[in-house]
Amino acid sequence: MDADSYYTPENSRQWQDKLSLNTRVYFILCFIGTVLRTRRIAVKGKYDKAAWIDSSHEILRLIERCGGIFHITGLNHMREINGPVVYVSNHMSTLETMIFPGLIAPFRDVTFVVKDSLVKHPFFGHVMRSRNPIVVSRSNSREDLMTVMNKGKDLLSKGMSIVIFPQSTRNVAFKPSEFNSLGVKLASRAGVSVVPVAIKTDFWKNGRIIKDLGPIDRNKPIYIEFGAPIPVKSSGKEENERIIDFIATHLKSWGGTVHLT
Repeated sequence: MDADSYYTPENSRQWQDKLSLNTRVYFILCFIGTVLRTRRIAVKGKYDKAAWIDSSHEILRLIERCGGIFHITGLNHMREINGPVVYVSNHMSTLETMIFPGLIAPFRDVTFVVKDSLVKHPFFGHVMRSRNPIVVSRSNSREDLMTVMNKGKDLLSKGMSIVIFPQSTRNVAFKPSEFNSLGVKLASRAGVSVVPVAIKTDFWKNGRIIKDLGPIDRNKPIYIEFGAPIPVKSSGKEENERIIDFIATHLKSWGGTVHLT
């Protein structure tokens, strides 16, 4: 990756085109293999930031082998940021949770705000707990707010950046009405900036039975755009609107779906 962007090389599909490795079964088997291997490392207490970055890059290469085409831009902002920030992104699929560590962690320590079901997951649980996430229940909004505000401020004060997906659940369509202001509230309280992130990751669809193991669609290019950091003033309402506009504008340009009402 250069200073500003990363695009999947044009020749990345040559082997999978010849060998028909772009099937859902191949993708899922390789993904599960990576998860199990990282889980074993985490169980031993050896899953550190370097291992997290490596496994993230491994999944990125798997996606490319299966026909995924990445368009990642705004990486120059990673190098321009001084100190911890709050990354605020829309949420479409499992893909961004797997790829973000490989994009962000090489530049700064980072963790996620995650649902409690993820840290209890039989496969992902050990790995996620090793990254010291902020865990919320999604069942008690007031309690979740206090958890994010208190632990988030503490982590940010120690130099740890935080990724927040303000939508209540993954959704291919972006609905600003469902995009809460938790990220900017945390940034305001901690005195740090927010970094808007727009993504279109419907290449990796959500599964009907197991949400994380949905089908892949080679006709869906993968877009990830990091914006410039935004200082947060007072309540953060204006800054949250700027983040929503950033995401909606990019999604529209990429052919995504935005529901304004």
